[in-house]
Amino acid sequence: MGFVTYDIAFLVLFLLFVIIFLYTRKKNLQRQGILYLYRTKWGINFIDKFSKKYAGILRPLQYLVIASGYFLMATIMWLIILSTYIYIKTPIARFIKAPPVFPLIPYFPKLFDLEAFFPPLYFTYFIFALAIVAIVHEFSHGIFARLNNFKIHATGFAFLGPFLGAFVEPDEKQMAKAKKFPQMSVLAAGTFANVVMAVLFFIIMALFFTSLFMSAGVKYNILAVAPVDISTIEVIGNSSIEGYVEIMALPSNDIPAGYLEMSPDEQNSFVVKYFIEPEGLELALETGEGSIFAFEDSPAFNAQIPKQGAITKIDGEKIENYERFVEILGKHSPGEIVDIRIATLNPGEGTVAEERSFEIELGERQERAFLGVAFLPNTRDGAVGYLIENTYNKIKEPNIHYESKIGDFGWSVFNLLWWILVINLLVALFNMLPLGILDGGRFFYLTVWAITGRENWGKKAYVWATWFLLLLLLSMMVKWVFRFF
Repeated sequence: MGFVTYDIAFLVLFLLFVIIFLYTRKKNLQRQGILYLYRTKWGINFIDKFSKKYAGILRPLQYLVIASGYFLMATIMWLIILSTYIYIKTPIARFIKAPPVFPLIPYFPKLFDLEAFFPPLYFTYFIFALAIVAIVHEFSHGIFARLNNFKIHATGFAFLGPFLGAFVEPDEKQMAKAKKFPQMSVLAAGTFANVVMAVLFFIIMALFFTSLFMSAGVKYNILAVAPVDISTIEVIGNSSIEGYVEIMALPSNDIPAGYLEMSPDEQNSFVVKYFIEPEGLELALETGEGSIFAFEDSPAFNAQIPKQGAITKIDGEKIENYERFVEILGKHSPGEIVDIRIATLNPGEGTVAEERSFEIELGERQERAFLGVAFLPNTRDGAVGYLIENTYNKIKEPNIHYESKIGDFGWSVFNLLWWILVINLLVALFNMLPLGILDGGRFFYLTVWAITGRENWGKKAYVWATWFLLLLLLSMMVKWVFRFF
């Protein structure tokens, strides 16, 4: 049985546990909207002792906590505005089937066809990560509340169907009467703790990965493609390769001077064979696009190797990285037949789904052996790209295929650590949105009040911010809906 079977069994058992727990303790439950709250006093003594013991560290730390709140709020606003602009102004909605806004729930990569972008999110991963995120977040609220002498009435669990959360309930009336600084430190404490946990789990993940994984191949993104000028397509015919049509055309970046004035025979001497999926060609002709990418008539394409995969061996010699691939391929000449071992990877997981050998006759390109696979750079612009490039990509290089020394279990642990890290970051960012129901809503309201000196301006500001955010999200959803028409 695969891990999915055990995961679904665990989901069923967990649902039964939640149902039995809620039924046997229904007298202690309180309903708030769609949530059920189970109040306890668990952890209050720990919160008291911790806030008193480390008060000397926690008091000056409040400045960093509040600063992190502003940074997270600015970051999530920038990301949402940028995402909205890109989604509205570019044809990205046509190519990504998933809605621009969707809940973070178990199996969402599979449900929304995003397996190429995310590792699997099993229920086991989700509930484990959620427990860490919620407990750390809420206890941090409680610690900073007690640091500022706010009473804590209760702690407990929140239930939304099978999903479990935690809460700490400070005295809201007492907080509302306090100065703005302690209120803001309590509000931002949860998200600050989530960022700290994300950093901690990044370090754990890095140590785990560097200790138990080794390079085992070089990953290519796609088979060799080239832009083709649609106006130069001369022949469209059936291909011997199923699912493709064969075209003769000029590459868009290599049209000779005076091509249109040449005779048909002269023009034919410049055209090149390409392969393209019929749907892609039809779409380009319908939209009137000037050029379209097509597969080159390469050895890799004609051998029908996987469009994405990892080259692990060439003629029995191991390929650990791109440099090794170039070195080994460079030893061969055009026309030679080589045995290439290729691993097809499970989307988003890193584990091997299938490994096959292909006998391929190498082509010629610039007087050197040519295979016909492309290694596109997996880079991002801006601050986010810089951060990823200098942290995550330094540990796990995007174009390297890795093997775990402890088998698939190693990948399961790595993916779990990855999700704990990511969910901590997502919760930290989401909670600092200036929405009335979130920590960021009151944080923003107190900020505007402090700047303007007028409480009603603070209330109006976060109401406007709420509507502004909802408008952005709605505009993306409208664009997504219209992709079906």
